[in-house]
Amino acid sequence: MEIKPIKTENDYLKSLERIEELWGCTKDTPEGDEFDLLVTLAEAYEIKHFPIAPPDPVDAILFRMEHTGMTKTDMAKYLGSQSRVSEILSRKRKLILKMVKSLYKELKIPAEILLA
Repeated sequence: MEIKPIKTENDYLKSLERIEELWGCTKDTPEGDEFDLLVTLAEAYEIKHFPIAPPDPVDAILFRMEHTGMTKTDMAKYLGSQSRVSEILSRKRKLILKMVKSLYKELKIPAEILLA
């Protein structure tokens, strides 16, 4: 097993091929150790070269609404009123701190996303 840093896209692609070959190997074996190391190196490369931006606050709210089955009427208790909900969701009005705190506390939407 010769593990090298992933410095180029070609190195990255070769690592992915080897990870695929090792998929399903037994833990705590030489193959399992190689798999763990390659996955760690590939993740580090992906974080550096393919960063994922955090979601937009409104997109995060819409996502939570969709996954919990909430309506705009339901959101009024967190954002103030139905007209305020419409303004927020149409991006005509920004969230205020009170709304952020409510969404974070009650709906568990991360504050760092809501404050972006």
